[in-house]
Amino acid sequence: MGLTSNKMLVVAVLLAVLLFVGTVWFWPRLARPNWRAVSGRIGLLLATQVVVFASIGLGANQAFGFYASWADLFGQESGQGVVVDHDAGGTGGPLQVVDTQQVDVSGGARPRTGGQIQKVDIVGRRTHIATPAYVYLPPEYFQSQYRTRTFPAAAVLTGYPGTAEALIKGLHYPQTAHELAKEGKTQPMILVMMRPTVAPPRDTECVDVPGGPQTESFFAKDLPEAISAHYRVGRKPGSWGIVGDSTGGYCALKLAIHHPETYAAGAGLSPYYRAPTDPTTGDLFHGDKELRSSADLMWYLKHRPGPDTSLLVSSSRQGETNYKETLRFIDLVKAKKPTRISSIILDSGGHNFNTWRREIPATLQWLSGRLSDR
Repeated sequence: MGLTSNKMLVVAVLLAVLLFVGTVWFWPRLARPNWRAVSGRIGLLLATQVVVFASIGLGANQAFGFYASWADLFGQESGQGVVVDHDAGGTGGPLQVVDTQQVDVSGGARPRTGGQIQKVDIVGRRTHIATPAYVYLPPEYFQSQYRTRTFPAAAVLTGYPGTAEALIKGLHYPQTAHELAKEGKTQPMILVMMRPTVAPPRDTECVDVPGGPQTESFFAKDLPEAISAHYRVGRKPGSWGIVGDSTGGYCALKLAIHHPETYAAGAGLSPYYRAPTDPTTGDLFHGDKELRSSADLMWYLKHRPGPDTSLLVSSSRQGETNYKETLRFIDLVKAKKPTRISSIILDSGGHNFNTWRREIPATLQWLSGRLSDR
């Protein structure tokens, strides 16, 4: 059974209940003051607590999408896939659709009514990074009157660790985009949902790691190119935006700031503003001071011309550790024309899915107003 399967969670909960009942039932028999009885009591208590905590962990993982599989949990993820050379003599292309699923909305079984989510495998032409993603196509994409129309697109990134499925099941991006467009609050958009971690289990922080994964180049060049080659996405500047939470929020801001020619708008929900270095990232910079400085968004904006892009940041007065830093970032960007800055500041809200779900509708409306469909 998979780590995220409902069966696994049900089995863990049932086992916890049975162990609890068994502990209560057998406790009188294990009350004797001998080593066997003491060992029995210790064993029952230990087993019950382990299974209870495992049940809580499985439930939290399902709710927040931290890990996608057992291999991912234990740091043995090999999901980079096989790099396929797609030169002229090769077969296939940079993007392959491997599965489709309906959107969880009324009429979702019909793409013309509910749109469609396609699971794809992407191979970067320049970076040769191979990674899966989910592409949400709005209902208009399948309607005959829009058959020649192009659509704006937005890359949507999770935090670290995180799963792309959590953007669908936990944060409800496709459902929210569908409802907002149906109500006329946004234009129909294509959403490309994925992890910022394209070299799992390593957290690359969207950095072009010297001698390692060229993650920034993948998101700045390869991803828009692969999506635009397969789907009807606007090709003029201003057709692409990017949004993410936590690590994905940092990446979204960084990519919009470093590559305004690609991303006309970048939204960071509960972002931070400089790439950390820790056991999950490894050595990202290999002594390259310029690369390290560029990964600090505050430094970059202080020492480089203001990029022609729109930025959105979010935080909470209570519950978020980035609040004061976010205010400093807003003040810094306000002085860097032609860069534009907007914000969502909640009175309270933690670093979690519930907070981000409260911010996503306004974020998608903001993003829609800054993207072109041509």
